Amino acid sequence: MFPLSCVQALVLEQEEELRKLREETNAETLRQELEKERQRRLELEQRVNEVLKTRAEEVPAAQQPAKPQAQANGTDKRSHTVCSRLQKWFCDKFGEYLEDFRFQPEENTVETEEPLSARRLTENMRRLKRGAKPVTNFVKNLSALSDWYSIYTSAIAFIIYINAVWHGWAIPMFLFLAILRLSLNYLIARGWRIQWSIVPEVSEQMEHPKEDLTVSEKFQLVLDVAQKAQNLFGKMADILEKFKNLFMWVQPEITQKLYFALWAAFIASCFLPYRILGLALGLYAGIKFFLIDFVFKRCPRLRAKYDTPYIIWINLLTDPQLKERSNATVSRRLQTAASRSYVGSSAPTGISKDEDTSRFHTTKRGNFHEVFNLSENERPLPVCENGWRCCLINRDRKMPTDYIRNGVLYVTENYLCFESSKSGSSKRNKVIKLSDITDIQKYKVLSVLPGSGMGIAVSTPSTQKPLVFGAMVHRDEAFETIFNQYVKITSAPSSSES
Repeated sequence: MFPLSCVQALVLEQEEELRKLREETNAETLRQELEKERQRRLELEQRVNEVLKTRAEEVPAAQQPAKPQAQANGTDKRSHTVCSRLQKWFCDKFGEYLEDFRFQPEENTVETEEPLSARRLTENMRRLKRGAKPVTNFVKNLSALSDWYSIYTSAIAFIIYINAVWHGWAIPMFLFLAILRLSLNYLIARGWRIQWSIVPEVSEQMEHPKEDLTVSEKFQLVLDVAQKAQNLFGKMADILEKFKNLFMWVQPEITQKLYFALWAAFIASCFLPYRILGLALGLYAGIKFFLIDFVFKRCPRLRAKYDTPYIIWINLLTDPQLKERSNATVSRRLQTAASRSYVGSSAPTGISKDEDTSRFHTTKRGNFHEVFNLSENERPLPVCENGWRCCLINRDRKMPTDYIRNGVLYVTENYLCFESSKSGSSKRNKVIKLSDITDIQKYKVLSVLPGSGMGIAVSTPSTQKPLVFGAMVHRDEAFETIFNQYVKITSAPSSSES
């Protein structure tokens, strides 16, 4: 009995497991879905068979009259296959080249801008200096040829050029010089030491970049680069504006000369052969470059009288110069009208002219002597009546608000005055007595930058580190004024003692 009961228990357990598996797998639902799919397939097969039967009944009726046509068009099929083969062969051979001429929409790519970095800035300045070095060397060599820096080299170049132009070999000569320059560059790249330059090259010492720059040095570095960029853009704008004003008849007396010169060149090109024109232009260019320019550079008065291109270029005005001229004419008219209508006005009696101007000289915040707590006799020098825009960098201060201040710098007979642009009390202004200054120098962050910087460093006994007046556009003018007044003040006591 015992084994039978065990067998029955095992069978029951297996049935329960099978039932659970059926419930988990949903076998019944799967069977129902399979049966539905089978019925759909059978229905679709019946429909397809019906459609094929109807088509089979219609095709024989249409094919019986078309058989002779198919036999007659056998040659067309062969020609069609030949054309397809030729088309396939052409696509295989030239398909890659035809794909290159397929028009595609342009992709608008946005360049990622790098963040401002002092190290990256100095590196880009060095790259610009190295990249412009071949161009600057070429310009120096040309100017050395024109200035007869080496008499023998300039004489040989002049004779070769005149002979080449006379015999019609000017273009081959320039091409040969270009090939020779590339050949020399190839030998230099291979390690040969060749120097083909009229002006000897001066080896400059490479300055190692500073890794850790202070906040003031980074600020001054950015200002120095901004000044160089401003001057470069200003020169480019002056050149472009002069050309624009020349061709737009802004100054008719100058454009008229160009107009008649173009008419003369047009008439000459119509009647004279090109060989004679090329010979005349080449001889004129050589004689002017080697001889006339040399004489004009040595004699500025002759150049100012007879060098027509130089006179035209100097007399051309830029847009700011034209604006200043128009404002000057308007102010002159107003002054003449005011002088006619208002006569006899003068300062009150008992007050000199200097006292009157000093008493009424004001800044943006009020009277000058009240702003800086000075006597009424102290007033800005005529050179800096409006002051110089700058920023005061006080290295002794640690707070950012006191470290850098924007404002205006003035120079009086005895003081150096800085007026802060921020609103507040007069404590933010700075007054330095000229006799207390121990040292004054021009300030520059890195020597790799061109120029001499945009700052002035002033040392006094009350400051541990020099005060820097940076971001000054007219730095040289301000330095000369301050230095001359400083020398004048310091030399006065020594002369009185002697």
